[in-house]
Amino acid sequence: MLAEASASGVTAPGLTVPADHPTRALVEAGSHPDLRILRRLPKDADKPDQDIARSISIAQVRSLQPMFATTPSMGARRVVIIDAADDLERNGANALLKNLEEPPVGTVFLLVSHAPGRLLPTIRSRCRVLRFGALDEADMRRALHDALPDADSDEIGMLIAAGEGSPGRAIRYAGLDVAGLDTAIAAIATDGDPMNTRRAALAKALAGKGNAARYEVFLDRVPAIIAREARGRAGARLKTALDAQAAARDLAGAAMGLSLDAQATVFEMAAIVARLR
Repeated sequence: MLAEASASGVTAPGLTVPADHPTRALVEAGSHPDLRILRRLPKDADKPDQDIARSISIAQVRSLQPMFATTPSMGARRVVIIDAADDLERNGANALLKNLEEPPVGTVFLLVSHAPGRLLPTIRSRCRVLRFGALDEADMRRALHDALPDADSDEIGMLIAAGEGSPGRAIRYAGLDVAGLDTAIAAIATDGDPMNTRRAALAKALAGKGNAARYEVFLDRVPAIIAREARGRAGARLKTALDAQAAARDLAGAAMGLSLDAQATVFEMAAIVARLR
């Protein structure tokens, strides 16, 4: 989009941009003046590999305003990517809505959403939906080998299964023992954890700052696992699974958006899983 709008020559049809195109070089270097990407930032700027904030803040959204006060620098368009819109805090979502209602001239907003139903209805109503299909196993394997060259074949296989066609999700799961989380979730679903021992142990294991990444993966995995379970059910058992999936999805969204207590949230989420028994 930026390449087409630039004054650097005509690009070929499709999404491919030549490796030597100046727009591509600027985007890859993170220095294109007409591109802004909003995503969750590290809590400590000096430790970018540590904990990531749980939301995209209103301050990040407001930081776009100086760019909107000028015309695009290198062509007729500029692009703002929100990755992901699900991560916007409430005030941030409202601030973004003002820009969507009266978009600056030449500005295209691309909102990535993993759960569109959780977005503000007023945001959804101002967007066109572009759905991407899941990658097949061969494409997933190629993508993961490129992104994770040190991962062995067993880990790649596990990540392919857990990623369910999404290489981004699979890469985010790398090194977080997703198989262990899935096993713990399955055990609770199988016997209902009548003494609460499994859910208590899981809640304790996922609480604390050092476990923030695995906690977020847990919130991501539970609704997906319940949805997969629902596909094999019928009648009353199907309704039970669908109700549990809706409850898990809502709790996961609230947990991230409202920064709910991690230990209590894991315990409650595990209780939802126990309904599947």
